[in-house]
Amino acid sequence: MRNVRKLVLLCHQWLGTAFCLLFCLWFLSGFGMMYWDYPEVGAAERLQHDQPIDPDRVVMSPDEAFGALDVKGRLIQARLMMQLGHPAYRFRVGRRSYLVFADDGLPITEFPREATSRIATAWVGQPGEFVGVVGEPDQWTLGGARALLPADKYSFRNGDEIYVSQRTGEVAQFTTRASRLGAWLGPIPHWLYFTPLRANGRLWTRVVDWLSGMGVVASLLGLVGGLWIYASSKRIPYSGQKRWHMIFGLIFGLIACAWVFSGLLSMEPFDALTQGPETGPMGLLRDAPDLTAFQNLPPIPQGVKELELTMFEGKPFYIATEFPGHSIVIAVDGSPTPEFDRARLIEMAASAADPYHIAEVRNVDRYESYYIARHGELPLPALFIRLDDPQRSTFYIDPKTARVVASYTTASRWNRWLYHGLHSWNFPWLYRYRPAWDILVILFLAGGSLLCITGVVIGWRFLRRKLTFQ
Repeated sequence: MRNVRKLVLLCHQWLGTAFCLLFCLWFLSGFGMMYWDYPEVGAAERLQHDQPIDPDRVVMSPDEAFGALDVKGRLIQARLMMQLGHPAYRFRVGRRSYLVFADDGLPITEFPREATSRIATAWVGQPGEFVGVVGEPDQWTLGGARALLPADKYSFRNGDEIYVSQRTGEVAQFTTRASRLGAWLGPIPHWLYFTPLRANGRLWTRVVDWLSGMGVVASLLGLVGGLWIYASSKRIPYSGQKRWHMIFGLIFGLIACAWVFSGLLSMEPFDALTQGPETGPMGLLRDAPDLTAFQNLPPIPQGVKELELTMFEGKPFYIATEFPGHSIVIAVDGSPTPEFDRARLIEMAASAADPYHIAEVRNVDRYESYYIARHGELPLPALFIRLDDPQRSTFYIDPKTARVVASYTTASRWNRWLYHGLHSWNFPWLYRYRPAWDILVILFLAGGSLLCITGVVIGWRFLRRKLTFQ
C-alpha cells in the first residue's frame, strides 16, 4: 500500500507539473466568467436596434415576395421587419437566409459596402471607418457569427467594432472596448477560445476534452493522496508551499475536482446525458408558415419591430414583437391576444405524447431548479408539462410563441446538476438572494486558484530540480 501511495503522489506530481498553469488559468478566468460573456449578437440585440415597421409601405404579400427569390427548399421561417429604411421579409430556407423588400419586391442577394456602412452607422449611431472584409473567422467571429461570413468590419472612434454580413445584411458581431476586455478576462482563456485552435472545431473539441480529462485525473489523484497522507499520519508532514498546497487541497480539492469534471461535461462527451425526449410536443406546436394564408397585413400596434409569420393548428397567426420579451399574437383578421390558447397547447401536447399521457401541468411564474437563467433570458411565465413516459419527460412552453424553450429527461436532469449545478452553482435560492451566489462562487474560485498557484510554485521547483540534476 505504501508503494501504491507513492505511485499516486508521483502521478499527481507529474500531471500537476504539466498542467498546473492551465488549471490556474481556468480558475482565475472563472472570476471573469461570473460577470462577462463572450460578445454575441442575438435576436434580442438585433431587435433593440431595429426600426418600427411602417405598415403603410408594405405592398408585397409574403407569398409574392418569396416567389421573387426563385429558391428551392423547405421554408422554415418568415419575418417582416425594417431593413435599410425599407419594410422587408426575411425568409429562412434550410440554413440560408434571404431578404426581399416588401415595398418594391426587390430581392437582396448581397449587400455592397455602401449598404453595410449604412447598417453599421445606424447600429452605432455614428459613422465608422471601414477596416476590411472578414472572410475567415477571427477572434470575434469564432462563435455563431462565422455562419454570416463574409462580413464587412468597421471600427469607430469610441472603440466599438462591428461586423455586417455581406450575404444577409445582419450584424454578425458587435464589440466594445469593455466587452473585448471582459472576454479576454473570462471566456477566451476559460474556453481556450484562441483563434488558431477554435477555428478548427474538431481539434478544439478534442483538445478541451483531453485537457479536462487530465485535469479530473490530476485533481482526483491529489485528493486521494492528500487524504491518504492525512489519514495515516493525522498531520500535514510538509512545510512551505507544499504545506499550503495540501491544506488548500484538503479544503477545496473535492470542489476543484468536481468543477473540472463539470467543465468536461460542457463539451457533451456522453450522449446519453444530453439526449432530448423521444416523445412529446418538441417542434409540433407550430408549423412552418403557409405564405398563401397571409395575403393582407392586419392592423398592427405602433412600435412593433418584427412580425413573425407562423401557423398554429393549421391557422395563420402573426407574432408581433415590440421589444425583447414583449410580444402579442395577432390573427390574420386583426384580433390580438396576449398569448396562444393554453388549453389548446395542452391538448396538442397530449396528442403528441401518444401513447403516453400528461401527468402534470402547472404554470411557472418564477425560475425554478430546471428552468433558470442568471440574466433572465428564459421567458416567464411558462407552461410546465410532465409526461408519464419511462423518461419522465418534462417540457417548458412559452405560451407567447408556442415554442418549447426547455425540456428534460431523467438523464438530462442528471446532466443539469452535474454540469450546470456543479460548474455554475446556478441554484435558484442562490440567484434569488444575490450576492449570496457571488460570495460563494468567489470563495470557491479563490480556494481553487490558491490551490493551483501553490501547485505552479511546487511544479516549477520540482521541474527545476529535475533539469538541474540532469
